[in-house]
Amino acid sequence: MRAHAAAFPDREVCGLLLGREGEVSEILPADNVADDTARRFEIDPAVLIGAYRAAREGGPDVIGCYHSHPGGTAEPSAVDAANALPNSIWIIIGARGMAAWHYSEGGFVAVRFIPQF
Repeated sequence: MRAHAAAFPDREVCGLLLGREGEVSEILPADNVADDTARRFEIDPAVLIGAYRAAREGGPDVIGCYHSHPGGTAEPSAVDAANALPNSIWIIIGARGMAAWHYSEGGFVAVRFIPQF
């Protein structure tokens, strides 16, 4: 995730978090297909559909996403909150680090995580 963000420092990068029961076992980078990639992200629908299809066939579940905030903080924005799915994990890579968040109907709550990839 960090390498993905570092490769494109002037735009938001994104991808999916795959795993089970809140534990990320795999990341799946995706193209950002948003109309303004410097300010927002939209995961390539083909990657999203493929990941959900693989999960239905026994692969890991789609449990959340990651994206970067170039030059910003590793905190969810108002746009992030407006687009988040309930019970999802979000990892945000900011200019000075990264942080994990859990989104529920009550909003985002920071969660502890240990990056291993």
